Amino acid sequence: MIHLNGKSLALERREALAQRVTAQLALAGRPPGLSVILVGDDPASATYVRSKERAAAKVGIDGQVIRLAESVSQDEVLATLRGLAEDPSVDGILVQLPLPHHLDEQAVLDAVPAHKDVDGFHAFNTGLLFQQRPPFVPCTPLGITHILDAYEIDVQGKNALVIGRSQIVGRPMAELLLQRHATVTIAHSRTRDLETLLGQADVVVAAVGRPEMIVASQLKPGCILIDVGINRVDGKLVGDIRWEGLEAVAAAATPVPGGVGPMTIAMLLENSVLAWQRHCNLP
Repeated sequence: MIHLNGKSLALERREALAQRVTAQLALAGRPPGLSVILVGDDPASATYVRSKERAAAKVGIDGQVIRLAESVSQDEVLATLRGLAEDPSVDGILVQLPLPHHLDEQAVLDAVPAHKDVDGFHAFNTGLLFQQRPPFVPCTPLGITHILDAYEIDVQGKNALVIGRSQIVGRPMAELLLQRHATVTIAHSRTRDLETLLGQADVVVAAVGRPEMIVASQLKPGCILIDVGINRVDGKLVGDIRWEGLEAVAAAATPVPGGVGPMTIAMLLENSVLAWQRHCNLP
């Protein structure tokens, strides 16, 4: 079984991105600007934001994290976003999810201007994705497509099963697989007989957030496994797919950690640099 190493691939792409920023910095007159809004003190979100902050600095992006209290009001969050939207030095805006329950998540995401929406969540960018001309593709699905390309995995004509229907991963991932001519099924919490679908799938993208819910005995021999799940169990990170027994069944799989996660951050940086190039009219 091939281990689809997203960590090493992300490092390669970040190094290439740093070279691109250095080469165009004089022409732009300023570095790329990325602003991240972090509401509250959720430990997982804080850790993830720190990873983004460090990665941004390494490629030459001027990153700032705006930390807001858990009790912040909707109006205060929207006012912060308006300020970032009007700031010409900010190329990309990211709102770290999840938000506290008292905030209207969709209204907050809608307040990020489409041309600064480096997460690819704005309704305008989502619509363009389904028209196959997106300015920004959501980072996790985009990262997965680059993993498939790097390992020369062709999904054309294959049965692809996406487990999870979120706007962040499941739905855009299904669309990207469809654009690559896979036959796509989306499974979710109300899907009947998931085990039958797993047994028929040539490609499985698991994005549910349920620790090790998929096991080797359910899978089709020779399948490709993309594990988006990041779950903490007994102090260690595990995915949605149990690794035990996979070597005898799967042709390739992304590990957790070290698979999809690093590529998600790399794609955020690439989207941010792309926004910078557009705003500064760079070639």
